[in-house]
Amino acid sequence: MSREPKQRSPLLEVRGNIELKRPLVKAPSRLPLPGTRFKRGPDQMEDALEPEKKRTRGLDTVTKIATSQSRAPALTARTQTQNQITAPKVPKKTGPRCSTAIATVLKNQKSGPAVPAQKPGAAPPMVGGRKPTKRPAWDLKGQLCDLNAELKCCRERTQTLAQENQQLQDQLREAQQQAKARGAECRTLEGELARVQAQAEQGQQELGSLRARVLELEEQQCTQEGLLRELQKEQLELQEERKGLAARLEEQERRLQASEAALSGSQAEVASLRQEATSQAALLVEQGERLHGLEMERRRLHNQLQELKGNIRVFCRVRPVLPGEPTPPPGYLLFPSGPGGPADLPTRLSVSRCDERRGTLSGAPAPATRHDFSFDRVFPPGSGQDEVFEEIAMLVQSALDGYPVCIFAYGQTGSGKTFTMEGGPGRDPQVEGLIPRALRHLFSVAQELGGQGWTYSFVASYVEIYNETVRDLLATGPRKGQGGECEIRRAGPGSEELTVTNARYVPVSCEKEVEALLHLAHQNRAVARTSQNERSSRSHSVFQLQISGEHTGRGLQCGASLNLVDLAGSERLDPSLALGPGERERLRETQAINSSLSTLGLVIMALSNKESHIPYRNSKLTYLLQNSLGGSAKMLMFVNISPLEENVSESLNSLRFASKTFLGLLSHQHTEITPLF
Repeated sequence: MSREPKQRSPLLEVRGNIELKRPLVKAPSRLPLPGTRFKRGPDQMEDALEPEKKRTRGLDTVTKIATSQSRAPALTARTQTQNQITAPKVPKKTGPRCSTAIATVLKNQKSGPAVPAQKPGAAPPMVGGRKPTKRPAWDLKGQLCDLNAELKCCRERTQTLAQENQQLQDQLREAQQQAKARGAECRTLEGELARVQAQAEQGQQELGSLRARVLELEEQQCTQEGLLRELQKEQLELQEERKGLAARLEEQERRLQASEAALSGSQAEVASLRQEATSQAALLVEQGERLHGLEMERRRLHNQLQELKGNIRVFCRVRPVLPGEPTPPPGYLLFPSGPGGPADLPTRLSVSRCDERRGTLSGAPAPATRHDFSFDRVFPPGSGQDEVFEEIAMLVQSALDGYPVCIFAYGQTGSGKTFTMEGGPGRDPQVEGLIPRALRHLFSVAQELGGQGWTYSFVASYVEIYNETVRDLLATGPRKGQGGECEIRRAGPGSEELTVTNARYVPVSCEKEVEALLHLAHQNRAVARTSQNERSSRSHSVFQLQISGEHTGRGLQCGASLNLVDLAGSERLDPSLALGPGERERLRETQAINSSLSTLGLVIMALSNKESHIPYRNSKLTYLLQNSLGGSAKMLMFVNISPLEENVSESLNSLRFASKTFLGLLSHQHTEITPLF
């Protein structure tokens, strides 16, 4: 009888599947299923041989025994395939034909040549490897002894196989549990791979924006070369780490599918780029902290520089001679050089005055009297608007840093105050005034600071004070020209902020909006014809810009106001009286103007003397500007004078007022460094 092919152990199949990460392949088991028992005994064996008995009916006993021997291997094979092995029952005595067939089947199921001990009446043992002599058909007792011996061996073998089967089942369950754990681990790794790939794509997008920022930082800061070398060294280390990761990925590629293996090749590079992006993000955070510190230091040093220059400064500007006006005599206005020679910026002005009413004893005219003045800066007639603004640009910057700023334009009618503040007619950028230039500068700097986390908002208002009455220059519709409804009030109970009731406060964010407001205010401003100027400003115009800044990331806030004031003409009563039926109205306007200017001088003198009472309420102008005149506020006075000799009296009055009021305050002020936050 041919031997069955050797089957591979199921335990080895499970272990192989776990190592190769392949689905578990179940081999055909020759072991009995859990919970089953072999229930087929000799009676069932006889039933299995029933078809053969039908075919061999009528033959002699020898032919029946041969037939039973030929069918026994098939029965044994089918029994092993069904994995049903159990202890056989004691066979019934069915005659010589049935006993011989059962003995032949059990003999074929023996696993070894073991021979039970001989008993009296038993068959003789095998000699020389040959089969024992067959018992005769009538020796039923001997055949029964043989069957009992074989039955005992089968029971022992069944117990041994049951123990081995139990061990194999335990090993199989353990292998199945390991296979399930490995399968769960594989699915976890697949999910982790998908998540890392998504993060890698996001990291690539962030890396694109970060690279542009890194290039800009490398161009601006040469001091980062040392840090760049460290990053290069770190990059080499990351490359070595990437090689290790690549080796690990190669091992994973053999376990994953073909498509996943192709993606895992790029995973190492993505991980390296993600690592680089993380380091660059940390570098950007560090640079942001350093940039914020530098910005705070810049503000502190900027304020310190402005305070060293003086919280109150006086500039003098001489307007050029207009077409149709007489040319002043030589030597009338002189601009002496400073200690450093012509290279120094002019800070002194000398005015020569000839008094025809005075004379010498010989009858000759008296020599001209020269009056010398010294200011923080003097602008000759040839100075342009850009040169003037360049000098005050740093002062305007202080308003964005959180310090109140107030700039006055003072002088007689026709000396160029409105031109200095608002500029000339048309939209020529060369003659733009301080107001549009200052707001353009603030918008530009605020946009730059936006990159550092600062957000700014600007709210503009434009009012005039005419005969101690406040009017809104931005009013439109039925309210246009009505000033009685506007009053100066506190913004709220306990608040130090002042506001003008019924006045328009317009948020602005660009130059076009500012130009529209200036055009509307220019149309609404009170003007009148005087002997000094065909179009004379008879009121104080106050342009206020409320600035609010906030850094949400650090919880910082700052706020200040920028005040640009175009004062009314400062001429005395006699030269500026208008001729005609409105003489009394012009006289009342001049008195109100001179009274408010005198109050401004008194307030500044009181601040310089550090008096306990400051007369802010004596004038609507000083009451409106009181928060921008003291403390850490910055003040600048432009003294505008005419280059004509016929206006020498008014020019000297303006120069003396500025020297007495503001320069007297400069001699008393002490520099104190005020913290920003």
